[in-house]
Amino acid sequence: MHPKKEGDDFMERRKFVKAAGVAGVAAAATAASSFPSPAIAQGKKKWIGVNTFGKTGALGKAMDAFADFVGKASDGKLTIKVYHGGELVKPFESFDAVQSGTAQIGWGAPYYWTGKSHAIQFVATMPFGLNAQEQNGWFYNAGGIEASNKIYNELGLQFLPCGNTGNQMGGWYNKEINSTDDLNGLKFRMPGLGGEILKSFGVNVVLLPGTEVLAALTSGQIDGTEWIGPASDLGKGLYKVAKYYYHPGWHEPATVLDCFISKKEFDALDDGLRAIVESAAAMTNIKLLSFFQAVNNAAMDKLINEHNVQMREYNEDLLKAIGNRASTLLPEIAGKDPMSKELYENIIAYRKTSVNWARLSEGAFIKARDYADL
Repeated sequence: MHPKKEGDDFMERRKFVKAAGVAGVAAAATAASSFPSPAIAQGKKKWIGVNTFGKTGALGKAMDAFADFVGKASDGKLTIKVYHGGELVKPFESFDAVQSGTAQIGWGAPYYWTGKSHAIQFVATMPFGLNAQEQNGWFYNAGGIEASNKIYNELGLQFLPCGNTGNQMGGWYNKEINSTDDLNGLKFRMPGLGGEILKSFGVNVVLLPGTEVLAALTSGQIDGTEWIGPASDLGKGLYKVAKYYYHPGWHEPATVLDCFISKKEFDALDDGLRAIVESAAAMTNIKLLSFFQAVNNAAMDKLINEHNVQMREYNEDLLKAIGNRASTLLPEIAGKDPMSKELYENIIAYRKTSVNWARLSEGAFIKARDYADL
């Protein structure tokens, strides 16, 4: 697939939405009047699905494949009609559509829904937190799905992990960033928990939808931006207006995408159909992570070799300063409500069990691999 198409679609994901709220419910109710309701005929269920992302890229195709798998695996007992972003409701009203009953299932990213729950952003990712392998370990083997569902269930929904970006890049700048002094006064686009940490260093954090980022960087409205990774950033054309491309993405070591289902509808499924839906989500989760792993390296090479992008690594002193600040701020942010605190402590407890193994296994191997000239 051409990186530009995939990147353009995936970029829809990063729009930082605080709340669709009443407007979303109203839009969902209006849409419900003009679209067919879910049907049960001869023991068969028909669901409506709303995808936050567009139709043509990786995330649109992934959710179509999700629905196709469910229909085939259930022998037609459960079918899902997928409406992509803007087709039934506006992209960031998908959560409201499922809550209101306009749809029975939806897909997005947990930190889109912080207007619904302060805690839900911790499900998506956490600065200096878990990488994609560790997230999956937490979800599938250490109670992460159950811990996340304490949040989603209160909102009338069932959560399943349904995709992952893997580790992201640190961001685009037009000057070198060597110390926290270089951050002070910078106008920088970074949503989520990472943005909260940058604010503490005097950064003017700007929240912009994906469609506005390139223009804002071109005009000087912002001095820099993080986005996703090489394939998505190449597609967006950020290399045209920014010179330096920094790594690592300390702010988003991995970002999970969510499948959210009406809990009432999910609970009404028999055991077999629930297992099929869970399997479809797990399949989509690993396939999307694998996709981004496959396309990012070629896109990175193109950025460097064809577009003369200068790759830079945040230096150790700067990362230590940001890491120390995160160690102070993240528990403060999590402490704002009991559910956030509980989820944060759950993730941190798992993180403590994984960091030593990661250092001895993946970390050590990546260093050792450079000794073999294959």
